[in-house]
Amino acid sequence: MALSNNTKGALLMALSMAGFTFNDALSKAVTPLMNVGQLMFVRGALTTILVFLVARHMGALGHIRMLTRPTVLLRMLFETLAAVTFLSALGQMPLANVSSILQSLPLAVTLGAALFLGEPVGWRRWTAIGIGFLGVLIIIRPGPEGFTMASLYVLMSVVFAAARDLVTKKIDSGISSLAITLSTAAGITIAGAALIVPFGGWQPMSGSTWGIMLIASCLIFIGYLAIIMAMRTGEISFIAPFRYTSLLWAVTLGMVFFGEVPDIWMAVGTVIVIGSGLYAFYRENKRRAEMARLEAALAKPAL
Repeated sequence: MALSNNTKGALLMALSMAGFTFNDALSKAVTPLMNVGQLMFVRGALTTILVFLVARHMGALGHIRMLTRPTVLLRMLFETLAAVTFLSALGQMPLANVSSILQSLPLAVTLGAALFLGEPVGWRRWTAIGIGFLGVLIIIRPGPEGFTMASLYVLMSVVFAAARDLVTKKIDSGISSLAITLSTAAGITIAGAALIVPFGGWQPMSGSTWGIMLIASCLIFIGYLAIIMAMRTGEISFIAPFRYTSLLWAVTLGMVFFGEVPDIWMAVGTVIVIGSGLYAFYRENKRRAEMARLEAALAKPAL
């Protein structure tokens, strides 16, 4: 039986989240062997090569000259900052905890869209945003001394990733997604190279470590391609909640490979964050449906 576009989009989104989360697990596994700069450089260089080969094959390199536009460069900057802070947190926090906090990204994007893009947000979604960030605090549980550096890193990663997504909305639609992905991967590679020495210098890599990095690069590339295809296949309001499947992978991988057992507070906070995000998705979908009905009614000719 043929699958609907929404079902295909949902499956692609789930595939994308699996690719990203397995990549995160492999990256976490090598954090004791190299600094964040070296990790960004090696993984970024391998990913850049993969994206370049595919982009050339698909004829997507014709937009190279357009990649110097301010919005593309700004997106590259935010993506790089998000990568630096995320990888810094990943080496110091359980994988499931980092993934749980990242589930607040859709709420952060909604907040940023309201504050900086003037998009309408009703009191229900404002409430969902507030409750969602309360869930983040439950996951982090700052002690008397305040937030740990790892907690601050992952929170900063959410902020930078939200800024990246908001800037993406302003990029010329004529620039292909593959070209943007190529510029992002290249930007992260350059930033990683610049950070190797300040973060402690280059560490020798064994053949197995190179193999892990190659697999991680393939996985992150699969994640990029799958999420692009998902967004172009199904309705965003339907497929966006499938982002949360990444948490299932993160919890499983954390338990199996790192011996990380989530505690009750992490579970409670995660339920709050995901519940708030799903409600925000529901309200946004309902608002768009009401606007579509109103526009259709106004466009209907009078009898």
